[in-house]
Amino acid sequence: MLIAAQIARFLVGVIFIFSGLIKLNDPVGTQIKFEEYFEVFAQDVPFLHDFFMALVPFTLAMSVLFCAAEIILGVALLVSYKPKLTSWLLFFLITFFTFLTFYSAYFNRVTDCGCFGDAIKLKPWTSFGKDVFLMILILFIIGHRNRIRPRKTGWVITLTTILTLGLGIYAISFLPPLDLLPYAVGKSIPAQMKPSEPLRYKYVMEKEGKTQEFDQYPTDQSYKFKEMLLVNENAKPKITDYRVWNDEGDFTQQTFEGNKLFIIVKNIKDIDAGSLPAIRSLVEQLNGSSIKPYILTSTSDDEIKAFRKEFQLDNVPYYKADATVLKTIMRSNPGTWLLKDGVVRGKWHYNSTPDAEEVKSLVN
Repeated sequence: MLIAAQIARFLVGVIFIFSGLIKLNDPVGTQIKFEEYFEVFAQDVPFLHDFFMALVPFTLAMSVLFCAAEIILGVALLVSYKPKLTSWLLFFLITFFTFLTFYSAYFNRVTDCGCFGDAIKLKPWTSFGKDVFLMILILFIIGHRNRIRPRKTGWVITLTTILTLGLGIYAISFLPPLDLLPYAVGKSIPAQMKPSEPLRYKYVMEKEGKTQEFDQYPTDQSYKFKEMLLVNENAKPKITDYRVWNDEGDFTQQTFEGNKLFIIVKNIKDIDAGSLPAIRSLVEQLNGSSIKPYILTSTSDDEIKAFRKEFQLDNVPYYKADATVLKTIMRSNPGTWLLKDGVVRGKWHYNSTPDAEEVKSLVN
């Protein structure tokens, strides 16, 4: 049983560390997921609406703390740091996660729990099953906690805490070190809007109380259609909601032509105004080059027009995109995003706005 407990410790520790690292790599993405949960809870539990909405401004800090806790507790379990306390803290944490994944699966309200960030997409019931499995392992560890000898590894936990918090702060202050999203540098947007191979379906039919599956729709009209299932789900387009437009019409295809530098303005309220002089300077330096700057926003026309006037960007055309798409493209507000013939050549947080020479070098 001691060997089984050691295996359980290893599995739980590694999974928690991996999960925490993937999410801490992109704390803004985890923040968005927390906001989604709180907004759902506010709708589903009306008498606690104000409570859940009051938590929304703190979701970024919560994102970093929860992700860091996963890593720190995972390391603590592996190095036998205060095993009794560590195992109980892990139990409370997995109980919280299990509640979230069950809520997602049972009520179908949040279809992607974000357990492993954007690295591994799990279906709600699969994610819930994963959490139940971890809970069983943690309960097994708790049952054998007195047989785990504590070690003086406090320095490891201190170092882990410093490194994890440092990673979270870095990812917020710049961009995720590992960009796992479909709008990352090197990715082709138009290519990802198409299936990687022809989509294949199977047809579930019923006849005389028996269910059968067919690769092609049967010609026998005595079969009753039940459902159609996608066989090669991994071949689906990675991008399905990218669309750019203005008052004159759709501009999506034009974004894939030539060199485009997009200034991403997700909203005016939360924008970092102090970064805009550097962006304006970049726009001025690109004047006359093959790189055309545009503002891409989800705000209203009146807001963006006032914004352009206030920050002397009147000469930069603006286009609209869905707010969720902009959050996926850019984790900062504002940020800059460079495309060449639909391929992402660069993306920058407002804290690291490039100069014109750097931008030009990426498209030449």
